[in-house]
Amino acid sequence: MRTVTAVAHRGAPYRHRENTLDSLRAGLELGADVIEFDVRTTRDGVPVLLHDSTLNRLWEVERQLAALSAAELRGLTACGVPTLADALLTIKDSRVMVDLPGAVDPRAVRQILGVVREYGAEDRVYYSAEPPTLLAVRAAAPAAELALTWKTLAPPRPALLAAIRPRWLNYRFGLVTRPLADRIHQDGHLLSVWTPDTRRSMRCLLDMGVDSITTNRVDALCALRQLF
Repeated sequence: MRTVTAVAHRGAPYRHRENTLDSLRAGLELGADVIEFDVRTTRDGVPVLLHDSTLNRLWEVERQLAALSAAELRGLTACGVPTLADALLTIKDSRVMVDLPGAVDPRAVRQILGVVREYGAEDRVYYSAEPPTLLAVRAAAPAAELALTWKTLAPPRPALLAAIRPRWLNYRFGLVTRPLADRIHQDGHLLSVWTPDTRRSMRCLLDMGVDSITTNRVDALCALRQLF
């Protein structure tokens, strides 16, 4: 019987501030199979959990992450922004989708992969990003599991797919149709989608045969998928 993977988007952001350790723990408590979070690096190369390039939206601090050392970040957020190492230790053996936002940065990619390797998490971590960043991940980690984020109905070029070798194609949920899902499966990929938060949207996606749903309401998804 097909089981859709329930991915907690930045943990449980309706209950705790996104991409914090409390949010990650809550995502697991709500039944997530996978915890998704965003990773960027500080000025001194420490991978931390933050989606935006600045601290403004979440922490009300008008500073660019790339201009801050890890120590400065801890001071400005009262240790609220976890390091990738902290996150991997917190969620222990659970599966993790690491999203890599922003422009491609091969040095940051190597630093992130290095932490995952150091903490023995290579078998449970997979990476989602747009093509340039995933090409950098593939170059640095030939065996890594990848989810290619794709934002258009035009299919990825065969040459790009051959270079990245993604296991997943990762689509904004509003783009997904039954023919698209069928085509992706026929081409040998799994289909993941982001980020539906209503039961109606989730139900439609389950009907279409998606393989994974990333949502801010992972509890609602876990309850709904029991009916399919």
